[in-house]
Amino acid sequence: MYQLHPLPAPIDPALLTLLAQAEPAVIGHFRYTGFMSPAIKAHFQDRRISGTAVTVRAPGMDGAMVHYAVGQARPGDFLIIDRCGDESIAALGGAVAYAARAAGVVGIIVDGLVTDLGELRQYGVPVWSRGTSAVTVKTLGLGGEFCGHVTCGGVSVVPGDAVLADENGVLVLPAADIEASATRALQMMRDEKKTLARIDAGEKYPDIMGSTQVIEKAIQAAKAAA
Repeated sequence: MYQLHPLPAPIDPALLTLLAQAEPAVIGHFRYTGFMSPAIKAHFQDRRISGTAVTVRAPGMDGAMVHYAVGQARPGDFLIIDRCGDESIAALGGAVAYAARAAGVVGIIVDGLVTDLGELRQYGVPVWSRGTSAVTVKTLGLGGEFCGHVTCGGVSVVPGDAVLADENGVLVLPAADIEASATRALQMMRDEKKTLARIDAGEKYPDIMGSTQVIEKAIQAAKAAA
């Protein structure tokens, strides 16, 4: 059975531009939910992408719903594909990536496998997945869901969520959280540059970070308790 739901409202492009300036690994210093499993790996380097989550549930051997999603996608959309646990069959390859690029899709995340790595990189739409396979889906009419609530990389994803992804990992967060999270991360990134300048000036990293003081305090407390 197929279930088709409306596309979510696209996230304000200005917010997505702001979010794309922030590194997921920096947001990971203060935000602990919404990060996909590290088993979901990037097939592109040096690319950081943000977009509006458009979700797909495509179980088993049937790839029709992935094709449908690419046909519905808009510029700025980030396709999130829930493969319902399948880790033997590639959900998409070069032709789907080519069509996704034509639709303006900014990225694709598959909780499962993909194929045609060379073509994926050639066509330029960044892809994340659990790995690759030479066995591919077919158009069989067995069922799936478009723009429903899915799970990808262990994270619950709702259509219209914001997605931020690079080679270090994937973050999903509500659009309402973009400004606060991105602004905090960008300030931390600016602060890190100051830390690097202090290292260049001769200071020791653990002294700058306060780690030396924490360790010495813990040692003193342990001695006092002995």
